[in-house]
Amino acid sequence: MSAASGFVIKVCGVTSAEDVRAAVEAGATAIGFNFYRPSPRFLMVSQARALAEAMLEIESACLRARSNRDADGIDDAASAGIDKVGIFVSPTSEELETAVATVRLDVVQIHGSLPATLPEGVRLWRALPVADDFRFRPAGPNVEAYLLDTPDHLGGGSGRTFNWNLAAIDSARIVLAGGLEASNVRAAIRTARPWGVDACSRLESAPGRKDPQKVKAFVEAARAAFYEAQGFSSANEALVKETV
Repeated sequence: MSAASGFVIKVCGVTSAEDVRAAVEAGATAIGFNFYRPSPRFLMVSQARALAEAMLEIESACLRARSNRDADGIDDAASAGIDKVGIFVSPTSEELETAVATVRLDVVQIHGSLPATLPEGVRLWRALPVADDFRFRPAGPNVEAYLLDTPDHLGGGSGRTFNWNLAAIDSARIVLAGGLEASNVRAAIRTARPWGVDACSRLESAPGRKDPQKVKAFVEAARAAFYEAQGFSSANEALVKETV
């Protein structure tokens, strides 16, 4: 994982450079590109590549701005090395190879069935729908994390939550998704104590269009909750502890 903080805050379903800028400037540690055609957030590989390139430029500008001012904190700064996550539903090996190579994805998040082979050098997040009768079963040693989401025919982005107690799993890294936003992400993290959180439709002003203020509020609330779960009052306190 690229996030130096040890947790993931993912903004999923970006469709424009403005969406990417909102996520980067807010301090997201991962950004999701959706390759499932029925989704309102679907991107062609060429579109995702352009957004990934924009992401790197925006990230570099944010880091330069941070280095040019007095660094009395890191809470409002973009993190270095934001993960590019590709979202797929029952993809073929060829589809994955093309997207990973073209967009230079760091992670593939797969809903539905897995392909026969995975591209080398990319990390796997296995997406699992969580109904009331959900029982967690590991999918194999090559899975870095499991993204738990509310069941939806589009593979995610429903805007609906589920029982977070079902996601309180100590035996695996869990990325919690499903209806998360600034108003509920603290409670979700306190309940499930996940490795990461993922938000999409609740951060939008319209399907496929992120609201920068909602993105910023979500990332700030999630970051504060993660540090609280680790016993720190802020990112600054955690940084001081790491350097002592």
